[in-house]
Amino acid sequence: MGSRADTSRHEAVPKTMKALQYSKPEDFGVVEIDVPPIGEEDVLVKIEACGVCGTDLHYHKGEFMAKAVPTHPRRHEGHEAAGTVVAVGTNVKTVAIGDRVAADPMEPCRSCFYCVRGQGLLCENMMGYGGNAPGGFAEYCRYPARHVTNIGDMPALEAVLVEPAACASHGIERMAPKVGSTVLLFGCGPTGMLLAQLLKLNGTANLTIASKAGPKLDLARSLNLADSFVTISDADAKDDMDALRQAHPHGFDIVVEATGAASVLEQSIFYVRKGGTLIVYGVYDDAARIAWPPMRIWTYELTILSSFCSVLKFPVVMEYVRTKKLDLSGIVTKTYRIEQWAECLDALEKQQFVKAAIVFD
Repeated sequence: MGSRADTSRHEAVPKTMKALQYSKPEDFGVVEIDVPPIGEEDVLVKIEACGVCGTDLHYHKGEFMAKAVPTHPRRHEGHEAAGTVVAVGTNVKTVAIGDRVAADPMEPCRSCFYCVRGQGLLCENMMGYGGNAPGGFAEYCRYPARHVTNIGDMPALEAVLVEPAACASHGIERMAPKVGSTVLLFGCGPTGMLLAQLLKLNGTANLTIASKAGPKLDLARSLNLADSFVTISDADAKDDMDALRQAHPHGFDIVVEATGAASVLEQSIFYVRKGGTLIVYGVYDDAARIAWPPMRIWTYELTILSSFCSVLKFPVVMEYVRTKKLDLSGIVTKTYRIEQWAECLDALEKQQFVKAAIVFD
């Protein structure tokens, strides 16, 4: 990643900044810390906005990439960041001061067992900005120049969706829908909405979204993201799920579980038709466990795949955005300051918004 010597070209940048910092799981505060130095291959981004994701709840609890942070024991979250480049390393040629960018948070080491085999997403030493390294819930953040993508004049509250859209793009590559596929998507959170759009652009002839009632499903309906919608109520969830299965007795070619609820994942397998594919897409609690009947998997010749975030898919997303095939507008419905993180976390857990973002001046 280059040294941290002062080899940068930059405009006026303060010495310190505000950041939302964790000292241990569930223990956070807004602090004044040094603006990070950059190396020869890096850029410094002044953050305009950073999306709030369900994964941030796992980081808040010290799960997933926040489990081990020996190099950054006092970390700050935020992995869906967008902003303006204010400093560049001396070797950076592809990004200029003043460029507005979105930042890819996943940086493979490029030298481990998986990286040298071209499987960077499976890196054994993955650095995740906003997970096990400082992220975008701060006024400034350092990124490798190769991990930022120019967004031009895209509004910041749309640019924070480039990262989840990149994850969705990887998911599409994993499931590889055949032309004419029927797809059932459990969940229509922000990522589900992006998946829905990309599925319809990549082989899906008939898309059904099944979700709890609420603002997310309401927005998905208003955006006409699927061919049909099924409401799964809290009071009659079993009846609603049974009715869905009866309406599609042969199941679906592809079933995507994007709620992150282990109970839904456990039931999802019964909606996959013979020869079909189940995609494990949600982020689940570390302690979650499920049970599937092996005989059904065997006799139905089911394929079970997972899709884990993405690496370097931002240019793919921007191609969809530039050609107006992927719409990122209207999905962020609430904004907070970093000083309001406790309030934001509470609303996130209660699913009181579709998508939120932390914003800066």
